Amino acid sequence: MDKAGEFEELRPLLFSIAYRILGSVSEAEDAVQEAWLRFDGSATVPTSVKAFLSTTVTRISIDVLRSARMRREEYVGPWFPEPLLSDPYQDPARSAELADSVSMAALLLLERLSPLERSVFVLREVFGFGFDDVASAVGRSEAACRQLLVRARRHMEAGRPRFEADRQEREELARRFFDALREGDVTALRDLLAADVQMAGDGGGKAPQLARAVAGADNVARLLASVFPLLARIDVTFELHEVNAQPGAVFRDRDGKVLQALALDVLDGQIQTIRTVINPDKLGHLGPVADAWTVSDEVKRARHDRG
Repeated sequence: MDKAGEFEELRPLLFSIAYRILGSVSEAEDAVQEAWLRFDGSATVPTSVKAFLSTTVTRISIDVLRSARMRREEYVGPWFPEPLLSDPYQDPARSAELADSVSMAALLLLERLSPLERSVFVLREVFGFGFDDVASAVGRSEAACRQLLVRARRHMEAGRPRFEADRQEREELARRFFDALREGDVTALRDLLAADVQMAGDGGGKAPQLARAVAGADNVARLLASVFPLLARIDVTFELHEVNAQPGAVFRDRDGKVLQALALDVLDGQIQTIRTVINPDKLGHLGPVADAWTVSDEVKRARHDRG
């Protein structure tokens, strides 16, 4: 197999590693492309192409993450990962672990780790790399990587998200949630939400916060029931998707442009967290992006017209 063929075979794995380290689709795609350029430009043939490319994309991602840390500290409002509708890397034997590790809750926990801790955790815990390969990828000794993993595990275990094990039940709950959302049914929404449910939106200062940080089943249900029927009146629609391997939806304006992505955390038959991403910089990989400010103005007019 030629270089291009070997690379394409490994591209899904490389993207999945980079996305978990970076939390950004666009930055992960750039890291994978840079790894290809380095591989293609190398005069030597590595003993293991997988090890070489995994090391390359990991080191690129660590460098990008270090430079991104300062930007994220200055970010306006809550920072959420760029929504991912499907993870290209498929490993049926480890599908549950892979899904959990790409959830928004898990990625937000990974943000607490240093770039090295995060990379070691992703390579070892998520993708099952041996410590020799992990050490090579991050440029540290195996002993140092074991210590990095201990610290990373400690942080992750302290807040590790747990999700509904039965996928069918989780999807049924999500369907009921979006039906109630469409109808603006406060009671039905309240029944689906955990008492301490949290709802927050990532606009990054570049879009209106249609979902300000709100807590409590009654408050969240009333907010949802007041806003989303108004969106429907101005022809905003949504389509159900798995967003970061959890139940969710993508909302579109009347022209079919992406307005926001919404993801649900489900546990014990109730919705624990609702996260929306409306920052246009984080939605471009899903298609043409709507002007959220224009949509917000239309919602205000619709509310006024309704009286």
